[in-house]
Amino acid sequence: MDTVVDQPIRLTAWVHGRVQGVGFRWWTRSRASELGLRGHARNLTDGRVEVVAEGARRQCDRLLELLRSGRTPGWVDTVVERWSDAKGNLSGFEER
Repeated sequence: MDTVVDQPIRLTAWVHGRVQGVGFRWWTRSRASELGLRGHARNLTDGRVEVVAEGARRQCDRLLELLRSGRTPGWVDTVVERWSDAKGNLSGFEER
């Protein structure tokens, strides 16, 4: 087992495109929950969706792939990502 890949990590992703009012946060919550991630997806006032997810690196990588897959509700122009240490203060995955 690769301990670096399985260590808890935090992914923060800002999703640009037509991602509000199209079920994007619900879809993201569903995918993140399937992957066993904790966190949230919330609309920002500038039209982006911010996704914060914590869990094993491989599951966070998979969520990032899904966000960029072209198979989301609406459409995604780009996803800007930031990786940081997991804070461990999240439970479940919610839409905000």
